Amino acid sequence: MALAEAASDGRLTMDEHAQRVEQAYAARTLGDLAGLTTDLAGPAAQPLRLDNSRAVSAFFSRERREGRWVVPGRLAVTAVAGQVVLDLRQAVLQSGRTIVYATAIGGQVHLLVPAGVAVVFGSLTGRAADGPAPPPAPGLPVIELRTLVVAGKVHVSTPQPRRRGLLRRRPR
Repeated sequence: MALAEAASDGRLTMDEHAQRVEQAYAARTLGDLAGLTTDLAGPAAQPLRLDNSRAVSAFFSRERREGRWVVPGRLAVTAVAGQVVLDLRQAVLQSGRTIVYATAIGGQVHLLVPAGVAVVFGSLTGRAADGPAPPPAPGLPVIELRTLVVAGKVHVSTPQPRRRGLLRRRPR
């Protein structure tokens, strides 16, 4: 809509509009989309404002972030004797590389990641748990998971979509 308005009041030519619409359809992250309108309006007038300072914390409790939400480029997640679930399956990644700082002290952090997103593991101490991981495929969004775990657990999974139908016959 911002591109159409810019074309209608002369801030973009029709060729520029067509090129930016094509880039919008090819965008894989929110950061890619934001770059298409940065020269059209000031930061206060942008249609989407992001809060990069929000952390997800669970102290002796449970915290769940799910549904359609914007994942900032850097996100701190802390579970102290509690549980944090980050469901990224419908989330919008702000950039192609997202760094998640996960701290679990006697608690658990669970990440539900959609298919097509690469996860790279590391630790806050700089030591990798299983040695260097193979590089992710080019063009895939990457979540870099930096962990600090003391008597806790950090778990990452890609849930499979549920099969439809309640009554299914099993093959014999």
